[in-house]
Amino acid sequence: MYQTVVIAVHLLAATSVVLLVLLQQGKGAESGASFGSGASATVFGSQGSSTFLSRLTAILTAVFFLTSLGLAYFAKQQSNQLSEAGLPVPAALEVPAVKPVVSDIPVVSDKSNGSAAQKSEVPQVAPAKQ
Repeated sequence: MYQTVVIAVHLLAATSVVLLVLLQQGKGAESGASFGSGASATVFGSQGSSTFLSRLTAILTAVFFLTSLGLAYFAKQQSNQLSEAGLPVPAALEVPAVKPVVSDIPVVSDKSNGSAAQKSEVPQVAPAKQ
């Protein structure tokens, strides 16, 4: 029951924070005033007293943080209940070691120096003269 309420509050806080951040202007939003597009007292100065939207954003961010901690607590409790009931707890996935692959590329002898070299499908190009 509590977990469902916390999830609902968490989702509302997350969407509200996103919307409020998108609604607010950045600190450099009035920088165009110095280029003649408007009048502004400060270009990149401090904002002064915080606005209602910035305070609401801070509060909703704190709510989002607290609900995240609450959901982590619920997940930990649920994992403890599974282990106490004798049910298998999900473990880390174990990946088997990979064996090296032996290549079936035929070996052809190189007639210029008598050593064995692998057959190449790429045509050889003479270096360009400088």
